[in-house]
Amino acid sequence: MTRALFFTALLLGLLCQAPSVHARAYTTKAEALKFAFPDVERVETLNLFLTEAEVAGVAKKSGASLDSPLYTFYVGKSGESVTGYVAIEAATVRTHQETVMVTLNPDGEVRFVEILAFFEPEEYLPSKRWLDQFIDLQLSKQLRIGGDIQGITGATLSAQSVTRQVRKTAALLQTYLERTE
Repeated sequence: MTRALFFTALLLGLLCQAPSVHARAYTTKAEALKFAFPDVERVETLNLFLTEAEVAGVAKKSGASLDSPLYTFYVGKSGESVTGYVAIEAATVRTHQETVMVTLNPDGEVRFVEILAFFEPEEYLPSKRWLDQFIDLQLSKQLRIGGDIQGITGATLSAQSVTRQVRKTAALLQTYLERTE
């Protein structure tokens, strides 16, 4: 009887235990935009509607497919001068989402990359040091893992996902800037 009671109690204890939660949102969109644009007069929303040809061009330049021909940038402005662009995008890493903020200078060079939310296990989360590899890079054939970007041992899918988001964002901004020339 005590043995059955012990195993019943053990089973109930295991069933009642809260699952290990790995999901974490690190900052809100408003906080992220303040961080990205600390000294601007205003932040405007730029909705970019791509043509079929532009969608194909972005996919070719970035090596990443687009889910939609609509893309949103946040534009930091002081007076009429653009101080930078921010894109905030969610993507699936392995089976769960991450949200990445890519901040670009007006010429399309990466200012910095920040993880805003990460719902995979923490051990797959790219470190700030790893994310800093993107600083000062522009879209090129070398903006890839094995080129200018080193991989992350044990977190290959996370590294690929972030790199893909940076490449896609840089290609989208490049397309927009070409349009406005």
